[in-house]
Amino acid sequence: MDSLLQNLTYTDFALLIITVLILRIFYRAFLYPEFLTPLNKLPTPPERSLMRGNYTKSGSSSHFALLRHWKATVASRGLIRYYLPGNQERVLVTNVEALKDILVSKASDFVKPKAVQRRLSRITGNGLLLAEGEVHKVSAPAGFQITRVNNRCLENVVLDTNTSNRGVVEVSGWATRATLDIIGLAGLGHDFDSLQNPKSSLMRQYRQLRQDPSPLENALTTCLMFLIDYADQVVSLLPTKRMTQIKAASLAIRTVCHGAIEAKKRERTSGSSGQGDLDIATVALNSRMFTDGELVDQMMTFLAAGHGTTSHALQWAIYALCKHREIQDRLRNEVRSQLPSVADGGSVPSAGHLDSLLYLRAVCNETLRLYPPVPSTIREALRDTTVAGYHIPKGTVFTISPAVTNVDVELWGPDAGDFNPERWMQDGCANSGGVSDAFGFLTFLQGPRSCIGATFARAELACLLAVLVGRFRMELEDPNREEELTRRGVGAAPADGLRARFDVIEGW
Repeated sequence: MDSLLQNLTYTDFALLIITVLILRIFYRAFLYPEFLTPLNKLPTPPERSLMRGNYTKSGSSSHFALLRHWKATVASRGLIRYYLPGNQERVLVTNVEALKDILVSKASDFVKPKAVQRRLSRITGNGLLLAEGEVHKVSAPAGFQITRVNNRCLENVVLDTNTSNRGVVEVSGWATRATLDIIGLAGLGHDFDSLQNPKSSLMRQYRQLRQDPSPLENALTTCLMFLIDYADQVVSLLPTKRMTQIKAASLAIRTVCHGAIEAKKRERTSGSSGQGDLDIATVALNSRMFTDGELVDQMMTFLAAGHGTTSHALQWAIYALCKHREIQDRLRNEVRSQLPSVADGGSVPSAGHLDSLLYLRAVCNETLRLYPPVPSTIREALRDTTVAGYHIPKGTVFTISPAVTNVDVELWGPDAGDFNPERWMQDGCANSGGVSDAFGFLTFLQGPRSCIGATFARAELACLLAVLVGRFRMELEDPNREEELTRRGVGAAPADGLRARFDVIEGW
């Protein structure tokens, strides 16, 4: 063998490498999905190309539209096998039996893939969003007050919108700044003042984190997808300009969180922190459950997840209300009749006020159902197991998609794809929307690893939406524009941002 290698010329070696690559691509694109996959008993969409997998319609359909199409057209018993570009194998979960297996009864058998954890940790740290197993069990009981945050949220919104012109507003930028300020108060007890300072250092760092890959990175990822799983994660390890900026931004955000934690510790030592000003950082410090490094990770998670996802939800709520003027008008009437005005320096509505607005709650729930801010997540089997009666080998990757389950007509009825807050107003449906199984509402997932920030996210969305609807008449810059769920990082927001006109309505 050694002599054979010694006699190889550079040309021979190059031909050998090319041959191995061709065989690998042939295996990945044809042999494995057609004949060798251990998941061959699972149904799969009929259209599959050697290059694009089952994404043969991607030019006209978004990723989530395709997932919904497969759920509706591929007969299955809870699992559908499909292939990404490069023919990477995935399994879409399509019924509640399979969901309960993965999220509850066999939750310890499934985790976020390590490559995904590494990618997310650059943005969120290694906090609750990435916590697995015992770590999540310890973290889940942590709570925090939201009343003060609601009040400050309303003050900030009114201050910002009252100084804005009455023309068209680019909603995504404003929404991101508003939610960052809110989560800064809730998480760290610190006002980042992003509404008043759009070019703040922290906003700049988060924009750096959300950079899209360059055309060269995309091309390299496409080539590598035929050879390895998680090719985008491999490309992200390269010292490109984008990755250098992302690492610098992540370090800068970590420094901000570390400084805030140190300030909290000094306040506690000096006795200057009051019980009325509790925030997540203070609660976490008092619990003595975390090291300093873990506390920083938790704060990075709350900052990233807490403002990004709610910003997306707010954009979708505004979009839906602009598309349904009668719902917007009804919500405005409820807000104005039951909440005190804050426009002229009056009392600021409390969390209790917001909780009493049943139609506001229904609109928020329907927005979160139809437009889940995180429309899909993935889980990898840690060991051989079973799901929905199928044998599942170790390493199988599942797609769990709220964007699919939340509009399942078998769970929600024939109007599952319609924006209809009234479904949450029926007797006994305020918390369920009338869904036939609780696992039909997956926006915050279900089970032991469901989102522990769900209550806060709902409150944050409600307080922002109440002030906007109460104070403004909103309409899209282009009333005929149709939006669909489109990937924006780990979440989903309108593809090119959302532009809407806000006209002040006097009298509140």
